[in-house]
Amino acid sequence: MKRRYYIFTICLLASFFCYSQQNEIQIKAVLDTTKETLKIQQEIIFYNTSDTVLNKIYLHNWVNSYRDRKTPLSKRLIKDFKKDLYFAKEKELGSSTIVSLSVNFETATFNELKEQPDIIEILLDKPLLPKKEVKIAATYIVKIPNARFTKYGKTKNGYHLRYWYLTPAIYKNGWQLMSNLNLDDLHEKNSNFKIEIDLPKEYVLESNLYQYKNHKETKKNYYLVGKNKTDIILSINKEAKLKSYKTDRINVYSDIIPNDLNKKISTSILNRELHFIEKYLGKYPHLEIYIDKVTQSKNPIYGLNQLPDFISPFSENFKWEITMFKALTKRYLENTILINKRKDYWIIDAIQNYLMIEYIETYYPEIKLLGKASKIWPLKTFNFSKLKFNDKYPFVYQFTARKFLDQALNTSADSLSNFNRKIISKYKAGLGFRFLKGYLGDSILNNTIKEFYQKNNLKITDSNQFQKLLASKTTKKLDWFFNDYIKTNKKIDHTITTVLSEKDSFAVTVKNKRNSTTPVAIYALKEDEIIHKKWVSNIDSTKVIKFKKDNYDTFVLNYENLYPELNTLNNWKKIDKKILNKPLKLSFLKDVSSPKYNQLFYQPNIDYNFYNGLILGLQIHNKPFIKRNFDFNIAPYYATKSNTVIGQFAVNYNQFFEKTKIYKTTYGLVGGTSDYAPNLSYKSLTPYVNVIFKRKSLRDATSEFLTAKLIHIDKEVAPNILKTERDNYSILSLSYNYSNPDIIKEFRYKISTEFAKNFSKAALDLRFRSLTSTDTQLDFRFFAGVFFNNNTTDDYFSFGLDRSNDYLFELNYLGRSESTGFFSQQFVITEGGFKSILPVRFANQFMASNNSSIGLWKWVEFYNDVAFLKNKNSPIYFAYENGIRFNFVHEIFEIYFPLYSNNGWEVAQERYPQKIRFSISSDVKSIYNFFRRGLF
Repeated sequence: MKRRYYIFTICLLASFFCYSQQNEIQIKAVLDTTKETLKIQQEIIFYNTSDTVLNKIYLHNWVNSYRDRKTPLSKRLIKDFKKDLYFAKEKELGSSTIVSLSVNFETATFNELKEQPDIIEILLDKPLLPKKEVKIAATYIVKIPNARFTKYGKTKNGYHLRYWYLTPAIYKNGWQLMSNLNLDDLHEKNSNFKIEIDLPKEYVLESNLYQYKNHKETKKNYYLVGKNKTDIILSINKEAKLKSYKTDRINVYSDIIPNDLNKKISTSILNRELHFIEKYLGKYPHLEIYIDKVTQSKNPIYGLNQLPDFISPFSENFKWEITMFKALTKRYLENTILINKRKDYWIIDAIQNYLMIEYIETYYPEIKLLGKASKIWPLKTFNFSKLKFNDKYPFVYQFTARKFLDQALNTSADSLSNFNRKIISKYKAGLGFRFLKGYLGDSILNNTIKEFYQKNNLKITDSNQFQKLLASKTTKKLDWFFNDYIKTNKKIDHTITTVLSEKDSFAVTVKNKRNSTTPVAIYALKEDEIIHKKWVSNIDSTKVIKFKKDNYDTFVLNYENLYPELNTLNNWKKIDKKILNKPLKLSFLKDVSSPKYNQLFYQPNIDYNFYNGLILGLQIHNKPFIKRNFDFNIAPYYATKSNTVIGQFAVNYNQFFEKTKIYKTTYGLVGGTSDYAPNLSYKSLTPYVNVIFKRKSLRDATSEFLTAKLIHIDKEVAPNILKTERDNYSILSLSYNYSNPDIIKEFRYKISTEFAKNFSKAALDLRFRSLTSTDTQLDFRFFAGVFFNNNTTDDYFSFGLDRSNDYLFELNYLGRSESTGFFSQQFVITEGGFKSILPVRFANQFMASNNSSIGLWKWVEFYNDVAFLKNKNSPIYFAYENGIRFNFVHEIFEIYFPLYSNNGWEVAQERYPQKIRFSISSDVKSIYNFFRRGLF
């Protein structure tokens, strides 16, 4: 058996000779499952392939990124609202301890970079000249991290190892250094590998290298060999997980195994996929391709892989086929095109997503975005059920672009928001290639992609090479693509302003509504059938395009969605002039906007409060899935308990800014009527302006905004009661809000002022929440409010210690006027923030309070509050209390049990259950914002 191994190794090593100046890596490792370590001896033959004399060499040591909470990886995960690594136990952490390191058999001086402990700097005693080599030898111990942090490391049943060994950094126009940020994008040169690893005998090793194993009495000895390889992944388990599929071209090894397909059919599908990829790219240089489920799960097909099987609208066969196609194209490209995926990822994303689009159009052109669910009533009545699978690309891009949350494709991957990195940038890149295909012709684009792949196969390259190659194949200008489309987030938006009938032609005027000058596809249709199509360039303002008269009824821009646009609803123009270019259509709930109709949506609503009872009604609005700048909704309701008609309305206009520090300004008018007490209603009318400032970056979760609003309240009073200043009033409210929802140190504050006829006041609400090194939560809140003047005659507008009067009608009280009973126990943390009801409940001069709590166990906390209240003609009142807080979902669902306060021992007093307070929010926006943290 040893003889077979030696022959096998000698043949492979002999083939390495063909690759001059190729890095070589040899590793001997022993797995210790009791200590969760790999003891490694590694040799690296490093070639200086640059024209620069090198005095240093850098090694990527990504295992060390798991060693503590100060590494770039830990900080990155915190920004993504993942605290597992930050609070991990020592035994779960990973590290790499260098025992010795030498260069050309001489002990070398080395150190970790100060802010990047996962990068090693080696100082060379002798400069490394161009085209020369050095031999680096390292002995080190790898402590394997728990896989729950990034899915790589110690798993429940074994080990899934990626980025586990020392890798030389690439020198190209400077050192290409990068820390592990859970982006799976290590930039490494292809190398020749020879790995020998000893495992306990009960374990099986699977990898993306050729392998040979030798059984011994107490262990298994594996020999792994490969040439021109990168990214060596080891799967070590007590039983084999990979299945082998032998296709016409290569062997596919994967643990993504279909449920219902037999191996023959699975192999046939993989064979078709590989033939398709080879048609567009060229021959794969290796004999095998390795697709592991862990890595694939971090790059899923969104919308396809997220639904559980029992409600998935797609067959298991289709899901597996498309999942494997995406994984195949990713591995096919990343294993052979050696691009810096952190700085230049867009070219790989563009090719991969373009191939995805082409594959679907070739084999599944009629499949819908909703799959078989598109045929189910009532879904089949919606426009989104008519969307084809590939329509998701422009639709999802437009969803983000309309909010101006997309980013340029040359933005470094570590600066992209998670939503852009995982979805939007990939979609935009793929759509960009479809744009080029339509504009240049598929032969030019496809030939360029194939030539680019073949010329750069197993070479370090970049997107500039693709740009030069494409430019050499066409006389058409491409500046608009490689400058505006790739390097900016400028939006494309054209519209047809007029269609004039002339003697023998139609004159169609197209207007460019944005600052991006790109080609435009214009179509002449007859009953939705394409009769004629033109590509038009250089529309920087307006341009008239002539069409010879024919049997047309409509002109449309971008009819086939060949490129992403900010707004596609203004692309249609009928030849027959009508008062309404598009008829009105009522649609249920929400839907995708239809370019053929002006849509209004209606949806049933249900709500509840103590005075109106169950509230049933209908909301009419103009908000499709992708919102417009102008929106409105009208919601009439019937209240079953009060037997009255109530309702609300809102009109908003959003103005976005691209070149200022202001992100968005919203101008709005809201109003409504509801009951605030038994058989007593109120009416409100509020014009407002909301100015939202831009974040430093889309990776930054902070927010800040200014709000100005004028609230008009008119309250109904009981019979024989005269209206007073507290029943009909207007208040000008100005506020500034700042929020940093960091998962470790959350900080928020609000500064507000109010001006009314009989009073004016200001307040500061400051909140700080922190997690200690032992994952104990500390929660602090400080409130201070003062009246500048106060000529009111009661406490209706005063600061509330335990419950705000909510005279602006902004808080989500179920029974806002209740002083006894269950609904009076609802708690909203405003103003004083006290839970106990004390003898002095209001302050008409000033109030200062501090609310704090400390975690005891999971969601159980101990709270302690103190406050100072000042009323006219009264001394300062000192308030205090403490108790137990059940913080199930922060500020959404909480319960408070008072213990001790100015009242004495609360638990020993009568009717204690009535002293318990609860906080519950039905505000859908707050709940959504809580769970979407880290996504946008």
